Amino acid sequence: MAIDGKAIKGRGAVEQVANRFLKQSYGVVHWEGVDALEEEAHPSTRFVFDDAKTLVNKVSSPDIPMNWSMNPYQGCEHGCAYCYARPTHEYWGYSAGLDFERVIIVKRNAPALLRATLMAKKWVPEPIMLSGNTDCYQPVERKERLTRQLLEVLLEFKQPVGIITKNALVLRDLDLPTELAKQGLVSVAISLTTLNEDLRRVLEPRTSTGQQRLRTIAELTRAGVPTMAMIAPIIPALTEPEIPQLLEAAADAGARAASYSVVRTNGAVKPVFEQWLHTHFPERAAKVLAQIGAMHGGAVSDSAFGRRMKGEGEFASTVRQVFRVVQRKAFAGRTMPAMRTDLFQRPPQGQLDLFA
Repeated sequence: MAIDGKAIKGRGAVEQVANRFLKQSYGVVHWEGVDALEEEAHPSTRFVFDDAKTLVNKVSSPDIPMNWSMNPYQGCEHGCAYCYARPTHEYWGYSAGLDFERVIIVKRNAPALLRATLMAKKWVPEPIMLSGNTDCYQPVERKERLTRQLLEVLLEFKQPVGIITKNALVLRDLDLPTELAKQGLVSVAISLTTLNEDLRRVLEPRTSTGQQRLRTIAELTRAGVPTMAMIAPIIPALTEPEIPQLLEAAADAGARAASYSVVRTNGAVKPVFEQWLHTHFPERAAKVLAQIGAMHGGAVSDSAFGRRMKGEGEFASTVRQVFRVVQRKAFAGRTMPAMRTDLFQRPPQGQLDLFA
């Protein structure tokens, strides 16, 4: 339910969209309503601590370069209006709108779960994504430090990991990726969406700035950590004109490779993104939505593997050509190294291991 269509400072969503699994939902119709809920008018972040049963999940998608992922947090305070992970919050009984960015589920037993997975004899070492859903370096990580603990476990086992984030907080833990990199056990992908700070503030309200992300790429590279830029998502008429600038800036910062994906508003992301668009860019909303539709066969989303990330049609082809031309020039001679799996080891479990 929309809150008078007004933007909420520090939040990407401007409405509490209905959960498809629930028959009832709540929200504020008017700010001046006598029954308006204070938490709606001034939404603060709430943390829910979950005793998770599993952490490392199998990824069955040819669009994803790794077969396993793990997420220490569900929901994301970054508040990106376009986030494809928003619908996953519905499985927890929450809204993909404001709830997604203000109700964060924290898996405090994540390090123990990872250790149990890696100790299991059935585990065959191959790279794990950290994270494949919500950002492992979102603001709550400053206090919880779960991502750092996970990296410590990975280093202990010499288990390869691919870190994906848009937060400069990864530099707090630079010692761990640096040590992992020395053994060929890590890659880092920094999401780079826009260098337009006015756009970033409303599109990704609680994320690091574009310049901070470029600095992050530079510092990781100087430390010897293989780092790439993810130009994602490309949004027509908003971030799409920046493709050359983003690629050149990432290359100048030292990134070894770059990839991209186009925006797709799957499920409950559609009302969240469309309301955000009409709130912040009403004069461009029709054009943006029309061009998104042109990339996805007339819809605003596409779930088909091999097509959903890059789109199809004339506009998607133009995006692909521009990206490739600039990429070839800016990243000539650069590659991301493959991660090693042959170093994996399980630590001794006690004196009985002497007789194994």
